[in-house]
Amino acid sequence: MNFKKFTRLAAIVISLLAVVFWATIAFSSEDEGGMISPMIYVAFLVLKIAIVLVLVYTFKNLASKKGDLKKTFISVGAFVGVLLVSFILADSTPVKVEAGEVSSTTSKLVSTGLNAFYILALVAIGLMFFTGYNRLKK
Repeated sequence: MNFKKFTRLAAIVISLLAVVFWATIAFSSEDEGGMISPMIYVAFLVLKIAIVLVLVYTFKNLASKKGDLKKTFISVGAFVGVLLVSFILADSTPVKVEAGEVSSTTSKLVSTGLNAFYILALVAIGLMFFTGYNRLKK
């Protein structure tokens, strides 16, 4: 049995289990305690398994191709650089909200995320204009 057939069979089995679990949730009453909480744990387990498999196969493919490994390190380094610049430029002023006050640490992290988004958005827009300009120039 090759890998493609095994994957297809596993997908069919998981799909059937998902239909059974969905029916169990949909037709259970709240008086019985419901089946939602155990299904959430199953969903988290499946998500963790999927993340582990993706990471394993990603690192396996990166290790087998040396040129891609270098490009990946450059890309990750550039992203870390953007995060570092965003963190340095972030504002850590506490913010008052209805429920109390947001701490300076939380404010700094939120500001870092927004700054990183703005920088990456500007880079993406700039690259779209650059590639569009190069296509028009040809």
